[in-house]
Amino acid sequence: MAEPEPPAPEGPPASAVLDIAAVEIPEPGSDTQSAAVAPSSDFFICHAMRVAHELSLWGNLDRCPTLQEALEFWRGNEYEERHLYLARVGGMPAGLCSVTLPLRENTSTAGIDVLVDPAYRRQGLGRALLDYAEGRAVERGRTSLDAYHEVPLELVRTDSVMVPARSGAGELPLNDLATAFASAAGYQLEQVERSSRLALPVPADLLAGLEAEASALAVDYAVTGWDDRCPEDLVHTYADLKARMSVDVPTAGLDWEREDWDAARVREEERTFARSGVQSAVAAALHSRTGELVAYTVLNWRPGVPASISQQDTLVSGEHRGQRLGLLIKIANLRRAQARWPSARAVLTWNASENQHMLAINIALGFKPAGLEGEWQKRLG
Repeated sequence: MAEPEPPAPEGPPASAVLDIAAVEIPEPGSDTQSAAVAPSSDFFICHAMRVAHELSLWGNLDRCPTLQEALEFWRGNEYEERHLYLARVGGMPAGLCSVTLPLRENTSTAGIDVLVDPAYRRQGLGRALLDYAEGRAVERGRTSLDAYHEVPLELVRTDSVMVPARSGAGELPLNDLATAFASAAGYQLEQVERSSRLALPVPADLLAGLEAEASALAVDYAVTGWDDRCPEDLVHTYADLKARMSVDVPTAGLDWEREDWDAARVREEERTFARSGVQSAVAAALHSRTGELVAYTVLNWRPGVPASISQQDTLVSGEHRGQRLGLLIKIANLRRAQARWPSARAVLTWNASENQHMLAINIALGFKPAGLEGEWQKRLG
């Protein structure tokens, strides 16, 4: 929920006419070229709002989807339906809202997002957009709404009144306007994630020392990896791990069910990355006795944001934890990424505040705190 607006009077100014309309999303031109079909002018307006918001909040676009990524995302797929809406006040673009609807599992939930142009804040437009998005979710029978937003670390003051997460780990400052907005709208802060940044390149001697330490325990495993496409002989066990990932990571009190992953879903995700212009590097651990994947980690890079890499999933199967596999595969993937994407100067990652084991691995690798992310939920009825 990117809405940086405090509670305000209901509704836009009486003299202005508010219009909220669905943004048309074109179908892709081919299986690998998302940008082949031009977006509508409304889509360009929405993307420009997102870019301006990210620049205002962070001073860079490291966390912002590129136009190609955004276009592919909003097309949705057979696993999730996605709707984007543009708001105009008096005919002028003023904000946006969106609703995402899982289709295979978690079918009682909906993702909600709201963003208001700075020129139209403090007029109740944020609440009007939120009401509109929630209404679309209710029409589809959704009873649990979730949202998130990020707070740069420098905005957390020592004198801030803090809102604690229901998970019992982490908190957000109430002086952050998005936090105040979500709280006033009836959302509960279920979980706080820490965002961290790792400067690249990582010293080779640091990686070598940590690798030697991890390898001493991980004697029954071999490290493997791939770029962009999982090898055919591993895709089924990789899908099993991705299904585990959907519930094995800490989710606090969020209403979230295990996702059903198979080889077809893995291949669809890979095609989505290709159409989005996203490249991926995966490192994984093979159990020597069974030949199955038991751990994996993913890094993503985009040519449009060449200085930044995003850390995605990292998972070690429960029965194989305690062998330093998480550290071992992260080291392997950092080396892979640095060789493949030499223009990158940082890796960004997010970890639940209660996930102390993974946080400890990241700290050992040199990650430094960059901000906080709030995971919010509103149950209806």
